[in-house]
Amino acid sequence: MKPKPHILPIIIFSQFACTSLWFSGNAVVDELAAKTGFGNEIIGYILSSVQLGFIVGTLTFALFMVADRFSPSKVFLVCAFLGALCNLTLLLENNSKALLLISRFATGFFLAGIYPVGMKIAADYYERGLGRALGFLVGALVFGKSFPYLIKAMQWGDDYTMVIKSASATAVFGGVLLWSLVPDGPFRKPSLRLQLQSGPRLFRNTGFRKAALGYFGHMWELYAFWAFIPFTLAAYNTLGNHSISIPLWTAITIALGGFSCILGGYLSLRYGSKKVAVIALFLSGLCCLLSPLLFQFPTMIFLIAFCIWGMAVTADSPQFSSLVASSIAPELKGTGLTLVNCIGFAISIVSIELLSVLANSIQPNYIFIVLAIGPALGLWQLFNKSN
Repeated sequence: MKPKPHILPIIIFSQFACTSLWFSGNAVVDELAAKTGFGNEIIGYILSSVQLGFIVGTLTFALFMVADRFSPSKVFLVCAFLGALCNLTLLLENNSKALLLISRFATGFFLAGIYPVGMKIAADYYERGLGRALGFLVGALVFGKSFPYLIKAMQWGDDYTMVIKSASATAVFGGVLLWSLVPDGPFRKPSLRLQLQSGPRLFRNTGFRKAALGYFGHMWELYAFWAFIPFTLAAYNTLGNHSISIPLWTAITIALGGFSCILGGYLSLRYGSKKVAVIALFLSGLCCLLSPLLFQFPTMIFLIAFCIWGMAVTADSPQFSSLVASSIAPELKGTGLTLVNCIGFAISIVSIELLSVLANSIQPNYIFIVLAIGPALGLWQLFNKSN
């Protein structure tokens, strides 16, 4: 049965709206640093707190099979409301370091009921062409993460509270929209009982394991790259006496990754999800290795190269999710997607914090080289016939 025409657009918009919460703190990092007394380390702390919350949330959701036992649309709605509420705590007058990190952690926890659950909803509607559907969905996730930076780049974004308020309001609207217009999908097979061992047992499945390990290599690079785009643009401005708009080009670089996810989704229909994922992972890994050379280029070439990297670094994400979802039984898709997300985001914390250390100890044009480790290991696992 073909889904109604409005289903995918609503899922896409709601995913975009709710994931705008993710980088709300990073978009106003300077203002939050001034309020709380943090230094440069706040870049890593803010995003790592969200990632850690997301990890705990996804682990909790996976162990208790929340997305497989309960209505995914209702789970999405509740998490959208609670995530927006946690995000609004950034506006408290007496915001301390501890409260800032706790609020970011809580926001990440409830994002676990949005990102993987949104993919689960798409999988319940699109048994065929899932790679294309997830291309749109992960593209929406990427657009959502660029949204706070876009607001910040606008004139009315000079008031940092507008960034937080806009992201929270948008998330609530997205949650209500999906809940009211997207019922549970026709391919949904709910699990009627709790199976705490079901998640770990999935790794015995060769197809699942290869897709998951490829995704983990991708995640080593992705969020660390996103988190340090503003840092890198600022370093380029300083070293070459340039005047690039940091919020604007951060938003553009991240947002272009959304378009590449959509493009990759269409290409997957013709070439398959694995081939698209492998090519994107190879290109982004190559960009990591060549990143020191970018600082030698004129502004236009630097920005074009950075935007190409921003497209390559995300194009494989929905295809890995498609490979994961396609390798397991329907009643375990929510648990499998959530578990893989959980481990992937745990890996991203390590790379984010590693770059935070390197940013204070080596020249800024060299910090991205270590991110090539992830794509290299991911490609090795995908082509390793022994596992």
